[in-house]
Amino acid sequence: MNGAGARSSPLPSRNVGAGAANNGSGGPQRQTPLTCTGHTRPVVDLDFSGITQDGYFLLSACKDGKPMLRQGNTGDWVGTFLGHKGAVWCVSVNDQATRAVTGSADFTARIWNCLTGDELVQFPHDHIVRSCSFSPRAQDRVATGCQDKMVRIFDLNHQPSGNDPTITLKGHEKTVKKVTWIDENILLTASDDKTLRKWDVRLDNSGSNRALHERTFEDVVSDVSFTNDMLTVVAGSSVFFFNNSIEQMPFKQYQLPTVLNSASLHASFDFFVAGGEDLKMYKYDFNSGEEIESYKGHFGPVHMVRFSPDGKLYASGSEDGTIRLWQTTPGDSYGLWKGSSN
Repeated sequence: MNGAGARSSPLPSRNVGAGAANNGSGGPQRQTPLTCTGHTRPVVDLDFSGITQDGYFLLSACKDGKPMLRQGNTGDWVGTFLGHKGAVWCVSVNDQATRAVTGSADFTARIWNCLTGDELVQFPHDHIVRSCSFSPRAQDRVATGCQDKMVRIFDLNHQPSGNDPTITLKGHEKTVKKVTWIDENILLTASDDKTLRKWDVRLDNSGSNRALHERTFEDVVSDVSFTNDMLTVVAGSSVFFFNNSIEQMPFKQYQLPTVLNSASLHASFDFFVAGGEDLKMYKYDFNSGEEIESYKGHFGPVHMVRFSPDGKLYASGSEDGTIRLWQTTPGDSYGLWKGSSN
């Protein structure tokens, strides 16, 4: 069954079905999030597109098996990709918001046309697909992390028979929870085995793929993201920042007052946001490590936080089945926020 007309023409689209409402709970600093409803189970992953002629878009993964595409600055529903037969654990959308990849408990990763909602191809796996990501720049390859401990890379331009991966990376001892591209050739993978691995996906002279480095943490790595050459890694209640290299000691490291699931660094390097098991959203000064603000807005643990491509808001996905959009600078006029004169 094909998707329900995601990014249906003409654009831009401002459909208000299952969209944002500006009645989220308030908090310190006059922070009032927009609440995006529509999912019926926990929201476990989020990804923003780049800025297109139609604005930017937000894609969400949910255990209800129905990934949703939304207008990024308002949360307005654009379309739902229908076809998975299990929980969707991960999503990635390309910069142009024309293609999406989703990974599911139905043992498949799927590529979708964001303009029509059509499913373009399925990639079979041997177990639950827990992470997925388009390669940067050309975005013609997809990396997936699987519960079978393996990492697979699929070439969208040159698919072998049976849609098998062109490269398979082995070495992790438990489920691969995150895959993050550093550039077209370097991939980072995080696993329940408490390791973060760096791979060169090019073939060496023997025809084997190379694991360049492995770093072990005291806790399971729950999130990995990359912002302007700065790598953000979340493990336990700590956030680690690496200056483009996991071979060196962390550039900065901060411990927060709860077990974290996700963190995201603003492109200005002035602050980062994080969320976890205590239902709170945290905003911290990147340079000093001091808490700027914290507030509750969700009614369940926060699974994922990410900044928008323009840095003016960040999105959070939660166990409570909602996505919330938060202003980077509360009180500004932006999207559906009318601003404040106070």
